[in-house]
Amino acid sequence: MSERDAYIEKMKAQLDAWNAKIAEFEAQAKKTEAETQLHFEKQLEEIREKRDDATRYLKEMQNAGNDALEALQHGADNAWDEMTRAFKNAADRFK
Repeated sequence: MSERDAYIEKMKAQLDAWNAKIAEFEAQAKKTEAETQLHFEKQLEEIREKRDDATRYLKEMQNAGNDALEALQHGADNAWDEMTRAFKNAADRFK
């Protein structure tokens, strides 16, 4: 497996984990009072946007040639960092 393929597989696995966590957060949000639920929905929307950014980078990397991989990988790493921070913030609030 090439370095590119390994990186893409790692990204796919992380996206799957994040999608499962989003579903968990959504279930928790539905069990809260209306005002709190609104707050959670805003947090979930931020997480979904970050996830969509990360997914977009993944698709670009899958379709890119090897020479474009390094530039895309830098952007994907940044998207991943933002997603990780968003999840940590949301997890702290959902506790």
